This record gives sequence, structure tokens and C-alpha cells, in this order.
Amino acid sequence: MSNNKGKKLLSSLLAAAIGVTSLAASAASYAAEYNWRFANLYGRGTAYGEVYENLANNIEKMSNGRIEVQVLYSGEGVGTSGILSSVKSGLVTMGAPFQSMHAGELPAGVVEIGLPGGTADVGKLSTLFHEKGWSETLKAAYGSQGMTWLDPYIQPAVYIISKKEITSIEDFKGMKIRAPGAYGKFLRNLGASPVTLSWSEIYTSLATGVIDASIGSNMIDHRDGNHVEVAKFMYPLPLAGAQVLPIVVNTKEYNKLPDDLQAIVKAATTIHAQEQMTKSILWESQAVAQMEEKGLQWSPQPSAADFTAWKNAGKSLAKEYADQDKYSKQLIEQLESL
Repeated sequence: MSNNKGKKLLSSLLAAAIGVTSLAASAASYAAEYNWRFANLYGRGTAYGEVYENLANNIEKMSNGRIEVQVLYSGEGVGTSGILSSVKSGLVTMGAPFQSMHAGELPAGVVEIGLPGGTADVGKLSTLFHEKGWSETLKAAYGSQGMTWLDPYIQPAVYIISKKEITSIEDFKGMKIRAPGAYGKFLRNLGASPVTLSWSEIYTSLATGVIDASIGSNMIDHRDGNHVEVAKFMYPLPLAGAQVLPIVVNTKEYNKLPDDLQAIVKAATTIHAQEQMTKSILWESQAVAQMEEKGLQWSPQPSAADFTAWKNAGKSLAKEYADQDKYSKQLIEQLESL
């Protein structure tokens, strides 16, 4: 090989090596700086499952890929009852817990989600969080357990679907109802036997007779879980007019983020809260219509006496939860000041 040919070959090899190195460096510059795992309440393909995925996607896009978020759906490594402990321990970085499943771990969360009989007025809820001190109290409550509490989001009213028609309050006596947290305490006051199950267990438990009825987080849950296939009746009084749920992040991991990325995560959760609210309003009416097409029937409107009994069943809950811990007490006091 001549000297010139050798030099040309060496130059080509060097150019190729430089090119590969440049490509590698370019790829490295776009690699995520932070890798997060996000556990949520719903299965793949459900309406709310997609909303949580949108939150993950927004964090990735708004951070320009600096934060990568792996979404873990219900049953994919972390069960519904394990979300809070997984965020605390750092097994997952971010979570969307259903606070009623964690009554013993974080009592304040059960007050946060809304005690039975609570308001559905979005304006009042906003005042409660931003003017009456709920945001500060909840940041402290979650912070005491190693979690950072981000913007909450609102879901629609909570209803009970049952295998048999409920014609009066007396029918609740002895009924096995999937109703965690304060919902269970409320129904126990009516003589029911509450059971704590994850959302993914509801269908099979209704079909096999393990339970006679179930709450969903909302009507969309009942629709997406195909619950009407195994339970045809809906009780007309809501347990709660609305539910307020949080997004929480492991504080150690959150504090690793620079200020700009913390601001991006907060902004993404604000967008998520807005999407939850706007889509829920549309989806709720669609879900009811779709379930009615599949045979859903509404139990009769309750009598005046039944309505009074329903209302009275929730009266003791505020005091009971106020006695749980200092954060719950503060939340109840702030709620009562509203």
C-alpha cells in the first residue's frame, strides 16, 4: 500500500471514528438525567389510565427529555394498596394514591379525599385549599412521611352499584360492600359490612358473590370496570359529591431536581388537574348513558326518613377523623371554618 493510500485510509478511519464519537456524544446529551417510575390506580386502556399517561408525557416533553417517566398501571408491580408506601420508600418516584386505601398510614388523606356528605362545589373546594389552609396542612402531613404533595385534582361523585336493588336504608344491613376508608365507616353506620379491595378486584368479587355491592371512585370507574355486567343497580344518593386526590413524589428524589425541573413537574400536575376536571364532567354523563344501555337500573329514590338516616350516618365521621392525628384535626377545623 502506498503512503498516500495509507494516509487516506487512516484519515477515513479517523473520520468515521470521530463521527461515531460525535453521534454517541449527541445521543448522550439527550439521555434522561432523571428516571422516574409513576404508579397509578388504573389499568391500561382505561379513561383515567390515559390521563395519568398524559401527565407522564407532559413531564417528559416539558423537561425536554431530562426527566423520563415510566408509567406503572394497576397491578403492574405495585398494587393499589401499596402506592403510598412505595412512594415513601422510593420504590417508585411518583404516585397517584386512592387515600381511602391508606386510612391507617395517613389519616389526613381520608379527610382530604372528602368525607361522606362533603361538598361538590368546586369553588368551595378551591377556597378550602387555597384560602383556608388545606394546602399547607396537607404539604406538612405528606412531608412528615417523606413525600412532596403536589397539586390535587378533582373527580366526580361516588356512587354504589349493587347486585340487588336497594329499596330502603334497611337493605344496607348485612350487605358486603367494597368501601375503603371513611366510605366504609359511613356504610357501617347503616349496618353494612365494608370490605377493602382494589379497583381491579371489584368485578370478580361481585361476580363470585364475595361482595354484594361496591363504590367506584366515580361513575367512569364503574363503566371502565364493566361492573354493570355483574351488578345492575345504582343507588341514587352519592356517598360523596366529589373526590379530591393528590399526586405525590418521593421527597428525596424531588429535591434532586434543580429549580427549573421542580417548576416543570408542578406545572405538569396543574395541567393534569385541569384535564381531570374537564374530561370527568364529559365522561361521567357518557358513562351513565353507556351503562344504562347495558341494563343499568337506578334504585328508587329514598324516602324522607331514608334521606335523614343517610345524612345522619356521616355526622360522627368528622369528629372521629379529627381525633386521628394533628393534621386531620387541622383539616377538620379548617373545613368547619368554611
